[in-house]
Amino acid sequence: MSKTISTAGRMSQPVRVPISALPLPPPTQRLPRNLTPDPETPSPAAWREVLAARPSIQRRARILASEAHFSFVSPCPQPFPFPIPPPADGTQLADADKPKYIENWLAQREALTEVPCAPVPENAGLGDARELKKYVSEKRDDRRELLALSEGCLRDCFPRLDVGDAFDTLGAPALALPAPETNGVPEKSSGEDDAVRQELIDVLSGHAMLMNTDGDPETHWAPWSLRYSGHQFGVWAGQLGDGRAISIISTPHPDDPKLTYELQLKGAGRTPFSRGADGLAVTRSSIREFLCSEAMNALGIPTTRALSLVSLPELPVYRETVVPERAAIVARAAPSFLRIGCFEALAPPQGVFFIGMGQQQEADWDALRRLGEWVARLLGIWDEAEARKDGERKPWAKDLVLEVARRNAKMVAGWQAYGFMHGVINTDNVSVLGLTIDYGPYAFMDVFDPWHICNHTDEEGRYAYKAQPTMIVFALRALLNSLAPLVGYEAHEGHAIPPDWSSSVTAAKLSEWRDKGMQLKEEMERIVEEVSAAEYGKLMHHRLALRKYEKEDETRIISPLLDLLGEHKLDFHGTFRLLATFRPSLVQEGASAELAGYISTILSLTGEPQFLNREKAAGDARDWLQRYAARIESERGEWAGAEGHFDEARAQAARAANPRFVLRQWVLEEIIKKVESDAEGGKRIIRKVLQMACSPFEPWGAEDFEGDESSLDPEVREERRFCSLGERKMLGFQCSCSS
Repeated sequence: MSKTISTAGRMSQPVRVPISALPLPPPTQRLPRNLTPDPETPSPAAWREVLAARPSIQRRARILASEAHFSFVSPCPQPFPFPIPPPADGTQLADADKPKYIENWLAQREALTEVPCAPVPENAGLGDARELKKYVSEKRDDRRELLALSEGCLRDCFPRLDVGDAFDTLGAPALALPAPETNGVPEKSSGEDDAVRQELIDVLSGHAMLMNTDGDPETHWAPWSLRYSGHQFGVWAGQLGDGRAISIISTPHPDDPKLTYELQLKGAGRTPFSRGADGLAVTRSSIREFLCSEAMNALGIPTTRALSLVSLPELPVYRETVVPERAAIVARAAPSFLRIGCFEALAPPQGVFFIGMGQQQEADWDALRRLGEWVARLLGIWDEAEARKDGERKPWAKDLVLEVARRNAKMVAGWQAYGFMHGVINTDNVSVLGLTIDYGPYAFMDVFDPWHICNHTDEEGRYAYKAQPTMIVFALRALLNSLAPLVGYEAHEGHAIPPDWSSSVTAAKLSEWRDKGMQLKEEMERIVEEVSAAEYGKLMHHRLALRKYEKEDETRIISPLLDLLGEHKLDFHGTFRLLATFRPSLVQEGASAELAGYISTILSLTGEPQFLNREKAAGDARDWLQRYAARIESERGEWAGAEGHFDEARAQAARAANPRFVLRQWVLEEIIKKVESDAEGGKRIIRKVLQMACSPFEPWGAEDFEGDESSLDPEVREERRFCSLGERKMLGFQCSCSS
């Protein structure tokens, strides 16, 4: 296969290399080199010794030291409680010998045996300069199977990464599957491509680990999991952390060396933050996260990305049924996975009582400063080297709070405009970069209901669709509450917080700075309101193909349309897509029959036809369409170059903003069932649905065809079905947090 890529409008990229040869960022851009590790494993070298001698330290749930930002952890997907058998020779262990026996059993399952890495092309220019080595376990060799791989994530985040013949093994994208076929490894696969693919799968399944503990400590590398705390359903929960997520590598983007992408495995085994859980993920939840991450990106909504989905079919996982489910791992990507909860862990809310797995920790102000400076650099609002040129360092805390607010305001506006419901907007699930993160019981709106709850464990509707912007504000208040003393200090002193700034500060002074910092709350909330309103208005104008913003649009056009959809239970996305074909001439005198037909088509999109008051619904639709038509006509002159083709130009613009394909709950459930019953066929269906999700505005399923559907190609008919509202029984389908 070709080892170079060239994309239109982009310079020719570097030679592609296997995952083990991806370049690492310079030390200044490495999270583990700039934040504080768990004192139990203070460096990659010390951590490796722990893996060999007492690995239980990273599998045992525990409260980390107050200054720690993360803990070094190796991927090790295993059932939990660990199935540690008695000695094979029948020896009865004395109580004093049992701990050593357990540590030895665990150590044998750690990836500590070095194996050769996949070959690197000679023209890659690496020579002997590979930064990472590959390790596997003596005892872990469970079957691992690649279910999906995202071409979009590969292109956007990891253009250097060679995947060998991985795409060929997934089969051609298809919904209408013929008789089962054997995918497997292509007959003409080269040995090199095979090795590259297998290494990719091994690393992304947690079977193999990339590490470096040799030579200069500055160059050492090891995987890690983040420490964070948070409010869950509004209640302070204390330390949480990455209980099943492990970041395995970070690499600079070739187009922008300052931009790095972190690759994280979700479902790769226990960490110190797993509490009583197994650290694993089931296939259904992994499919949901993999597909939705890429679907959200295609809609233009800020999100973490998903690179791969790997099944571990021999690894049982127990969730909501007596029968075990299959494990799977999603490899997801982002410039950072830091959350608001990372700040809360270092400066918890004061005077809050909670029942958790450990004690309430005191604030660690210097650890908070270090984290804040790191995030400020990530956000591009502060550069320590530049700040030092002027002597006293420039403040950053206020700018950090406001920038995180802007980013999350823009993100939630995208959620609202496209009917996305997250389901669990706990403060530990809110990204400091304003990315949609942690896809659990999410849903896209079917029939419009502003108070729809997609998470069936959210009994009070805290995270209902309409409440989402308020919940983002709640999370941002938690961020400000943690950073308030630093914001207040900088406002009072006029420069950035110095190291160890709090060592000699009195409680009274700290309280004074906190009070001063909390004065930022009003400005922060005003920014959230303004940014989210502007972004939401922009997106809704795009969806309605309106080019000018008028202040009355929200009250005269947008809100009344949503009221119409809600009252008559109309398909949210289907109605917007249909409105792309609306022409103002339909409301003109003499076109009543055409208008009646158009309204009838709109009303056919109801999810509850048996309860539809057709007369009232038709009247409401007619009234709104008349206002919409007048609004469209008012900006006819805005469509320069569209003389004589005004309706066509508008329709094209509207279709480019309103998805034909939506990742609905029924679609996801059908994919999950297919994969669970037929993994080989499921791979092809996932690949086709991913293709549709990444190009959601295309006219899938011969959208404009009005003839006999039975005459269509079977694949086109299936595309058409996958673009429909689906069975009525699936409307409003709710998931649990384990989804």
